[in-house]
Amino acid sequence: MPKNNQHLRNVLELNLAMLLISTSGALGRYIDMPVPVIIGFRALFAGVLLFIFCRWKGISFKIGSKDQPTILLSGILMGLHWITYFYALKLSNVAIGMLSIFTYPVITALLEPVLLKTKFQKVHLLLALLVLVGIYFLVPGLDFSNSYTKAVGLGILSAICYSLRNLIMKTKVANYNGSALMWYQLVIVSIFLLPFLFFMDSSGIKDQWMPTLTLALLTTAIGHTLFLGSFKRFSITTASIISSVQPVYGIIIGMIFLKEIPVFSTIIGGVLILTSVIIESIRTYK
Repeated sequence: MPKNNQHLRNVLELNLAMLLISTSGALGRYIDMPVPVIIGFRALFAGVLLFIFCRWKGISFKIGSKDQPTILLSGILMGLHWITYFYALKLSNVAIGMLSIFTYPVITALLEPVLLKTKFQKVHLLLALLVLVGIYFLVPGLDFSNSYTKAVGLGILSAICYSLRNLIMKTKVANYNGSALMWYQLVIVSIFLLPFLFFMDSSGIKDQWMPTLTLALLTTAIGHTLFLGSFKRFSITTASIISSVQPVYGIIIGMIFLKEIPVFSTIIGGVLILTSVIIESIRTYK
């Protein structure tokens, strides 16, 4: 495939992953169950779906013994990311919940040169700062005396976990299939959260199995696997900055399904975030 077409396909595939992952905001707000229960069922359902997919495609689950501790750590970080993110959603709304975790491109831009020994690029920091300015315009009236304070704090903690997980997995995607790696993370999350399905009220799954299954299939099994696979074609920082379009997708989905209409400042913030995405897409093309 010509270079131009292949790059366009890679960018479109990454944006599709962001669109699918962005459904987590509306689904996280809509599903009425305790957060550990939601994430537990999410991991279980997605794990089953990915296992079937991997067996169908003949994908190997074999992981070298030296890589197993890293995979375990990445699974724990993924679980912490999801739990803190969904608590942030429950304490606020789609916009606050999603945008608070999008400090992670900034965190990634600062951590990648340190952890992966890559060359620090000033343009990444500038684009990450542009994303932050966009987030500021999206939530200019944040009141630190209410539950939104906890939501933003949990969102930032979620961002740190997500950034570390992405950086860790960047070192493994070249050696293993992305679907297999995602499956192992789902197994780890499922094991850790399985007790919560028995000790917390999980009866809501009878009425909300459809949105939970949607969360498992579209958001997790397909979206996160596509995103993980993009690490082979982009640096973590590049993927993170391009993925900053995700809150825009999420807010639009929230508008359609939850009637959460953004104010004018939200539009300004969305434009700034999209600008950083376009600049980075053009830069990686060159």
